[in-house]
Amino acid sequence: MSGAGLGIDAGGTRTRWALAAADGAIVAEGEVAGLSALQMGSADGHAKVQASFAALAATVLAHGRPQAVRAGLTGFGGDGAQLRQWLAGPLGLPDEKVVLCSDIEIAYLASFAPGEGYLVYAGTGSIGAWIDAGGVFHRAGGRGVMLDDGGGGFWIAREALRHIWRNEDEEPGRWRASPMAQAVFAQIGGDDWALSRQFIYGQERGEVGRLALAVAASAEADPVAAAILKEAGFELARLALALTARFGTRPVVLAGRAAALHPLIVNTMRAGLPDTIGLTQTTARAHHAAARIAAAWT
Repeated sequence: MSGAGLGIDAGGTRTRWALAAADGAIVAEGEVAGLSALQMGSADGHAKVQASFAALAATVLAHGRPQAVRAGLTGFGGDGAQLRQWLAGPLGLPDEKVVLCSDIEIAYLASFAPGEGYLVYAGTGSIGAWIDAGGVFHRAGGRGVMLDDGGGGFWIAREALRHIWRNEDEEPGRWRASPMAQAVFAQIGGDDWALSRQFIYGQERGEVGRLALAVAASAEADPVAAAILKEAGFELARLALALTARFGTRPVVLAGRAAALHPLIVNTMRAGLPDTIGLTQTTARAHHAAARIAAAWT
């Protein structure tokens, strides 16, 4: 395949890729396990990221060899020499043909040209982003699940577990009357505290974030689950309001897998914004946008 570009959108729960031809048409796509640049903080994490890149490259090469790569990685902070080598090597590319950035930059460019609007993204974490006309990236939130990331999947999962275990403190066995608790414990593997402890403290952040699926699935039957999702919507509205206060009114796009878990999230976010701010929810595929950027660069 001549002039193909490979786009990668690496998040905590999954890593999606796409190959774009020189004319921008998507000719192949797929996904592998999630990865994060934050895993580079440990030797075990190094091994997992390198193995993930090798698996991704083998899958991609079955469809064609790209001439350039644009990859967005969650948690990417700008130091990517080692990551570029691990990605370029298996693909048979020189390192300079691989451009790395944060996954949020890729998601932004899938919805806006620089300067146009604000992106609020809710995946495992959450962030508000604006790339100004000069290409400078501005943020609200996005400082990690340990500190904040309100409205993201990890936050939703943590809120659910916090509520469940506070109730168990007061009345052991109360979880049996809660559809949300039943769904959460079914996903974790049981109602023993040791299982919850291992899950929240021993799993990758993306795996914890997946627990938000159980919360969303029980929202119709459990008012507590519905309240958590509504609060997530207000948290995401706060990010848009913070950017608006700093840089002026612009249209807002809501993106990310967690944002699409339940209509309560976007409906509550819309209610939390003034009428002067337009809000659109998108399912735009960031890995497609990244692939087209890479193809245009070849």
